[in-house]
Amino acid sequence: MDQYIEFATNHYLLAFSLVCVIFLLIQDLLANSFNKYESISPLIAVTKMNSDDVVVLDVRETNEFVKSHIENAINIPLGKVEEQLGSLEKHKNHPMIVTCQTGARSVAACKTLTKAGFEHVFNMTGGMQSWEDNKLPIKVSSKN
Repeated sequence: MDQYIEFATNHYLLAFSLVCVIFLLIQDLLANSFNKYESISPLIAVTKMNSDDVVVLDVRETNEFVKSHIENAINIPLGKVEEQLGSLEKHKNHPMIVTCQTGARSVAACKTLTKAGFEHVFNMTGGMQSWEDNKLPIKVSSKN
């Protein structure tokens, strides 16, 4: 035990870094264990789309959605998800895959949906960027 204390006092930056990393890992573990939604990769999302009656919700802004999106995806910008919950009510019992550009905005949408009682919510990690990197099909449209 004395050696650990001596090491920590001689290498305080390393010891501090270790404490920070452990804290962040525990925080991430706790956050993920309390999520009511699941994160899935684009390839698993394709599998779900092919086997289930899945609804894809794209929470990017309309101008981003028009450039490229998953076919049959519903576009509701993140800022409007809460007020548009009524239009999504009919899909409450269907699996719902939520995506955005990089996977960051979709986390907030997943939290909103699970809080509203949606049962099977999936966050697509990496968002459309990852979808396109995997060379999966996209649709380009001129209107919403």
